[in-house]
Amino acid sequence: MLSNAILPQNGTINGSLSELLSSRFDVSTCTPVCFGTAIKQDRHSLQQRCRSNDPSIILHKYYQPGELIIGAIVSQYMVASEETKFRRHPFHDIIPEFLSVTQAYQHVVALVFAVKEINENAQILTNVTLGFKIYNSYYNARYTYAATMELLSTPSRFIPNYNCDLQNHLMAVIGGPNSYEVQYMASILTNYKIAQLGYCSAPEMSTQDAFFHWMFPNKIQQHRGILYLLLHFGWTWIGVLYIDIGKQTQVLLQNVLPLFSKNGICFDFIRKLAEGYLNDFDKLVEVIHETLFFLLTRTSNVVIVQGEFPTIATLSFYFKAAEFLVTSEYSKVWIMTSDVDFVSNPQQRGWDLNFLHGSLSLAVNFKDVSGFHQFLQARNPALEKEDGFLRETWQQVFNCVFSSFTGDHMSEDICTGKEELGTLPMSVLEMRMTAHSYSVYTAAYSIAYALHAMYSSMDNQKGIANGWRQKVHQQSWKMHRFLRYVSFNDSNGRTISFDQNGELVGGFDIINWITFSNQSFLRVKIGKMDTETPLDRLLTISEKVIVWPTQFGQTQPISLCNEKCHSGYRKSTKEGQQFCCYDCTPCLGGKISNQTDMDDCIQCPDDHYPNKDRDSCIPKPISYLSYKDNLGSSLATTALVFSFTTIYILGIFLKYHNTPIVKANNRSLSYILLISLLLAFLSSLLFIGRPRSITCLLRQTAFGIIFSVAVSCMLAKTITVVLAFMATKPGSKMRMWVGKRLALSVIFFCSLVQTLLCVVWLSTSPPFPNVDMDSLSTEIILECNEGSVVMLYCILSFMGLLAIVSFLAAFLARKLPDTFQETKSITFSMLIFCSVWLSFVPAYMSTKGKYMVAVEIFAILASSGGLLICIFSPKCYVIVLRPELNRKEHLIKRVN
Repeated sequence: MLSNAILPQNGTINGSLSELLSSRFDVSTCTPVCFGTAIKQDRHSLQQRCRSNDPSIILHKYYQPGELIIGAIVSQYMVASEETKFRRHPFHDIIPEFLSVTQAYQHVVALVFAVKEINENAQILTNVTLGFKIYNSYYNARYTYAATMELLSTPSRFIPNYNCDLQNHLMAVIGGPNSYEVQYMASILTNYKIAQLGYCSAPEMSTQDAFFHWMFPNKIQQHRGILYLLLHFGWTWIGVLYIDIGKQTQVLLQNVLPLFSKNGICFDFIRKLAEGYLNDFDKLVEVIHETLFFLLTRTSNVVIVQGEFPTIATLSFYFKAAEFLVTSEYSKVWIMTSDVDFVSNPQQRGWDLNFLHGSLSLAVNFKDVSGFHQFLQARNPALEKEDGFLRETWQQVFNCVFSSFTGDHMSEDICTGKEELGTLPMSVLEMRMTAHSYSVYTAAYSIAYALHAMYSSMDNQKGIANGWRQKVHQQSWKMHRFLRYVSFNDSNGRTISFDQNGELVGGFDIINWITFSNQSFLRVKIGKMDTETPLDRLLTISEKVIVWPTQFGQTQPISLCNEKCHSGYRKSTKEGQQFCCYDCTPCLGGKISNQTDMDDCIQCPDDHYPNKDRDSCIPKPISYLSYKDNLGSSLATTALVFSFTTIYILGIFLKYHNTPIVKANNRSLSYILLISLLLAFLSSLLFIGRPRSITCLLRQTAFGIIFSVAVSCMLAKTITVVLAFMATKPGSKMRMWVGKRLALSVIFFCSLVQTLLCVVWLSTSPPFPNVDMDSLSTEIILECNEGSVVMLYCILSFMGLLAIVSFLAAFLARKLPDTFQETKSITFSMLIFCSVWLSFVPAYMSTKGKYMVAVEIFAILASSGGLLICIFSPKCYVIVLRPELNRKEHLIKRVN
């Protein structure tokens, strides 16, 4: 892509372009040295003819007599006439200047060579000689009509609608290389039912004339091939330059380009390649200024050129002007249809061809014809005096004049006739047959084989030749039928035939243009387009042999509106922009994109999740709190340590069963509490390991019942302390409540309520093993689904209620006289217990998977461990380390 750095610093086109161009090219008069006096002589002849009202104004023609004639209308010279504005006599406007297109001389030679071969081959036409009449159309409607009328007249006697020659029967006419000139020709010849062959592309979607045949496949096939070429290289942001040629332009804009859009191609620009009149130089310079400034500021690197045969000459003129307008190398990948071929005029002889380097084009599939190179090289004006094209072409390509036109010219400007066409650079004349010349060559053979078929179908084939020729002439209007069904193999074995629309059956070669500094170039075949194959095999391309424009190095150019969206991103449209211009949005919500420029992301399966780059789905690992995990093994170890500690404490209490400190505050409650704490520690192991039906049923229910027993023991201990203090007062009626019966009743009642809640839960909506694929995007969680969350909260709420009541009771009784500070220990232990479970709720709700289970295990261990340590560590300290305090005398002393 180009930046504004290519433009002049002031951002405008150099205003001195007209001076620079006009100093090098005398375009106002079109009389450069290479034109010589031959052009001046022909211009003088044309002036004389116009003044004498001679309607035969075709100066360049080639006639070879024969019993049957092939007509041809070709364009070798361009007319540089002034724009007719009807402000003066039309005579002044129709006197033209001629710009020679020397490459088109090959078309003339191709027909001459084909007729020569046909006449020498007795197997095609026996005892019949072919002749030809070739007229120049000057790429101009006026001259095309004039040439067509001359074809219908006797040679050298222009009488419209009359032919006085009984020998030279016009059987068919070949026209080209531009489609619009062929249509001009057809508007007259069709009225005479004369078969016509155009060596150019058939207009798209036009009404096909029954008398017309096309030596190129239809342009629809070409545009389809170009479309697949763009898609093959990933070029979706392109420009289009076209030459306005009437209905074909409408088809391009209304049918072809919308088809490209439907297949994902967007257009940076669609612009008409402006035309100007050489005599109106200011207007031409203005057009060049505007067009070049526009092209230099566009971002697309690929441009389709829809034009006709001489379009490259127009581009060359523009880029010659670009030498004065740009400050660095500038090029694009031009993609041209098969109608466009290399063309230049004498003014462009030394111009740089680098703008064409690396371009791609389509060309009719063909191979070089044996002997043509030698035949063209042997052409000499001294020997070919009837060739009305050669003499003037010779003077222009060798920049000399023949002696009949010299006048006062120096001797070094004299054409000797010993010059050799083979020494000319390719930019002036190619010696190898081109695609257009091959089409003319093939068209002549098609006519010959059609005449052969026509001859074979007639009665009295062995009759006298003159009678047969007369019959052929009378039935020449049937020629098109035989052309439609003609089928033969050319010299290279390729089958030549036409379809039902009169269009040549065949494909195209894909050509890569390589230019050199010595004004030569190569057409390298890099692939082909076979219109007879399925769409997926329409194109065959060898990318390794392609040479790209110099500015891109040997890297395939990129032509996109913006960078492609890589894997992991999707396209999102830009407001007000074409669909090829978009933003790239990361894939979210468990989606991926594994290709570039995806319209939408792909949802991963439930058991997969996107990788870091969001370009592939990774299987989710199964997650649960396992004994193999560091977390699981740590919690299990902690639970076992607490369990053994509890057993050890229980053993101490059993050993010192009858000591005062054990007997104080109801030793039965201490045993129940120790056993419930032991079971609480062991119940945490139910939460570790792969969830199963039995573990899911026991987890929360066992935990709820065991903790209810433990907390109710704490409540019973508190009530026992309070009642014991109150019973010591004189006359207290609380003595009847002091004892094991009340404590056991509290434990039994609280445990019964919790047990009933668990029974209701298990009977209505019990927990069950579940696979959770949605909670975590990167894991499959194996968990116990709690079934009824309401029942779970009821169990936790009841346990919390017991803990709060126990804490409040212990807190209120904390200052009561107690030998071993039992109430203070209960208060502190319940404070820890409540703190742990209050912090458990938000932590539990904010975690997922195995960490949720780990939080609950931690809460069980922390709260149980808090009870164990706060209640029993002071007593164990006294029993083990301070046995002197564990005496009745000490207890009585403390109470007193």
